[in-house]
Amino acid sequence: MTVTEIDAGLVRRWVRGATDALRRERAALDRVNVFPVADADTGTNMYLTIRESDRAVRAAPDDAAGVDLLATAARAALLGARGNSGVILSEWLRGTALEARRGTTAATILEEAARSARAAVASPADGTILTTADAAA
Repeated sequence: MTVTEIDAGLVRRWVRGATDALRRERAALDRVNVFPVADADTGTNMYLTIRESDRAVRAAPDDAAGVDLLATAARAALLGARGNSGVILSEWLRGTALEARRGTTAATILEEAARSARAAVASPADGTILTTADAAA
């Protein structure tokens, strides 16, 4: 089934839910952060990055289209990215937004998002957010 329209309300709820989930779980993610350096900030960096997406999506016009909200979230994440995990998350969002605009399938959107995130890393390694993105795809 091809995605012909991304529901704007769904995008708003997803970004808000992702922000809330990362806020809640950031300490747990920080504790398991061991690659590439055990600096214990992956969860915090991902939360701070998606929080910028949430702020931008909340500020977007009420009549913004879903694909435009995805692009807004991706751009805000890139501009507010914290650490490696934040940059990778912003690239995942960018891949999502670009593929969603093409009107492909949900599976293809997730595959492109995972490819985009992996391409942002010079030496990708398994057991990271990249593995999670691949599994989601």
